[in-house]
Amino acid sequence: MAKAQMTSKGQVTVPKEIRDYLLVQAGDRIEFVVNADGTVVIRACKFEMDDLRGILHKKGQDTVSIQAMDAAIKRRRST
Repeated sequence: MAKAQMTSKGQVTVPKEIRDYLLVQAGDRIEFVVNADGTVVIRACKFEMDDLRGILHKKGQDTVSIQAMDAAIKRRRST
């Protein structure tokens, strides 16, 4: 079990084995999630949602509705 000590400023060094497991490095973000049962999960935040905005759009391409995407998926599954 990896352990760390908190400084007076509330800072904690994430142990190397945990950094390696999460594949995080200096400058990466991690997220703390408190579950209903009181447990806390630490996970890597590789991308912020704003970082992903527009990555699938190509200039000149029309937007497609969710309904159209669902219909295309159904058509593909039926063939």
